Amino acid sequence: MYKICLVEDEESLNNLMKSYIEKEGYEVIQFFKGLPALEYIGKEKVDLWILDIMLGDTISGYDLIKKIREFDKNVPVIFTSARDQDLDKILGLELGSDDYVTKPYSPKELVLRINNILKRVYSSSNKIKYENYEVDVDKRIVTHDGKEINLTTLEFDLLYMFLNNKGKSYSRDDILNIIWGENYFGSDRVVDDLVRRLRKKMPKLHISTIYGFGYRLT
Repeated sequence: MYKICLVEDEESLNNLMKSYIEKEGYEVIQFFKGLPALEYIGKEKVDLWILDIMLGDTISGYDLIKKIREFDKNVPVIFTSARDQDLDKILGLELGSDDYVTKPYSPKELVLRINNILKRVYSSSNKIKYENYEVDVDKRIVTHDGKEINLTTLEFDLLYMFLNNKGKSYSRDDILNIIWGENYFGSDRVVDDLVRRLRKKMPKLHISTIYGFGYRLT
């Protein structure tokens, strides 16, 4: 699930946009002032920022994007503003924004722009997101809030199997055949051990135990 930080001091507009964005399946973190958003930057992985330029305190959207770029040069940023001035757009682009939307705007228009940007930025790479984990399938690298998690080959294979089949139940024999291969003749208890190790390294994985059968990722 992509995480979007929405910084907008008009409370009714902020709540309206949160509702629209969440209907698209995204997680939304709301900020109604610039300072709380400024303090949040760098604490957790964010997939997209939506910044109102003129906020109700001393922190502006321009201040926020400068701080964001100190931590992440690639995360997409959309500016919103009640002012439709070329200078604002140019300055926003120079500071590293990806888009600029002038108020009043249609919530559906902003959601469309969000979808397009996220698709362009993230779909070109073979990555899977789950909670705050990011799995680079090609490089076989797993990160949590930007920090790499060291997984063994079998642990990564098990994780990849679960992520590609969320909600599907697997018996221990299924997992043995998929991860170890059909020629493995050892105890199926190695499955329990592998799941235990993966859970320990990635505690936010919702791997449910189906007693007497196997496991399922939800």
